[in-house]
Amino acid sequence: MRVKKKKRVLLITYYWPPGGGITVLRCLKLSKYLRQFGWEPIIYTAQNAHYPTLDYSNEKDIVPDLEIIKGKIWEPYHIYKFITGKKKDANVNNVFYTDDDKKGLLHNLSVWIRSNFFIPDARARWIKPSVQLLTKYLDEHPVDAIISNGPPHSNTRIATQLKKKFNIPWLADFQDPWTQVDYFKLLKLSKRSLQKHQNMEREVFKYADAISIVSKQWKSDLESIGARDVEIIPWGYDSSDYTSLNKTNNPKFTISHLGIMGYDRNPTVLFEVLASMLMDNPSLAHDLELKLIGQVDFTVRSSIKKYKLEPYTDYTGSVSRNEALTMAYNSSVLLLLINQQQNAKGRIPGKLFEYMALRRSILSLALQNGDVSKILSETNAGTSLEYNDKNGIRDYLSEKYTEFKSGKINSPVNSQINRYSNQETTKQFAAILDKISTPS
Repeated sequence: MRVKKKKRVLLITYYWPPGGGITVLRCLKLSKYLRQFGWEPIIYTAQNAHYPTLDYSNEKDIVPDLEIIKGKIWEPYHIYKFITGKKKDANVNNVFYTDDDKKGLLHNLSVWIRSNFFIPDARARWIKPSVQLLTKYLDEHPVDAIISNGPPHSNTRIATQLKKKFNIPWLADFQDPWTQVDYFKLLKLSKRSLQKHQNMEREVFKYADAISIVSKQWKSDLESIGARDVEIIPWGYDSSDYTSLNKTNNPKFTISHLGIMGYDRNPTVLFEVLASMLMDNPSLAHDLELKLIGQVDFTVRSSIKKYKLEPYTDYTGSVSRNEALTMAYNSSVLLLLINQQQNAKGRIPGKLFEYMALRRSILSLALQNGDVSKILSETNAGTSLEYNDKNGIRDYLSEKYTEFKSGKINSPVNSQINRYSNQETTKQFAAILDKISTPS
């Protein structure tokens, strides 16, 4: 019997193990399952990347005999650290989220330089050498399709230029939008730099054979500025990540948040509600724990201090993914904070699906009628409330605290979450690749 040969797809991604955090998972999980759907992935990534966090446990998901090509990259973060006095190991990839309020002139100057001399992003100096390296590779090792994953949109730019050279079927995948992403307006762009971003983005719409993005609202947003027939492929979860988590008899009513807690996700009303509940319920003062796992902006720390919640707060910092999932697994409530920005209705954080897989109650604070609230409703995984809904937040936390005291912590998630498994999302990617790589 003749075995059908797998097609080859070049997957261009900056984030790759040992990089940590949620961002690395989109391409890592995709590469893990693509072979099941007839596609052999070839990874192109950075050789010496400046990742915000490291997590070597992610290497377990790299499939055997995976071809990985690495290109040297120069990034400007060490210069930023030098001129702003940051430590060598400081996490400065998220320059808009800081641990203190001392940004100052040097910080603002650095953001201006980054905005206007590194387009589309801080990895811009990686584009030209990557195109040169991959041009040589593709001349000798043809592929049937290309997937680029952005941001960083240097990945997208590399794919654009390869498409022009080789006319290989190309799927441009967006974890976040480009010019429509919430932090784009914080860049200190000149008119010329803004035009350059917009021209690059329009080239994606012109040359990509297919475009995918993670939410329904963002699909509409992209199509409103010229993208055509955008496919929705959400983030997902990998069931194999949850089989070895250790359950502990946590004596605390733990409310946990995983990931960046930026200035635009500062839940001041939630903190106010917790402070009020502590005054009204003496037992809660003994039971409460607020666990913040990841980077926390100084504005959030100031709010916690204002409402005298510091004795109940654990600033855990960055930990391995397995440690973070274990902490979340042993929590009573998982906090999901959606950016308070104009495009927030379409933001679906990757951790939403990890939260659902943990089967713990989710409290999301977000604009109503957003994509997150719809998913929570259809899966019965939790509730979504407005940031300023004081009564709603209090009622929800009071209900969950009562359940905690009775020994109940599981969330009644229904079978609808199965559609968000990484196998299912990879199947969607493969279907698009099949479509664009098949001669018409």
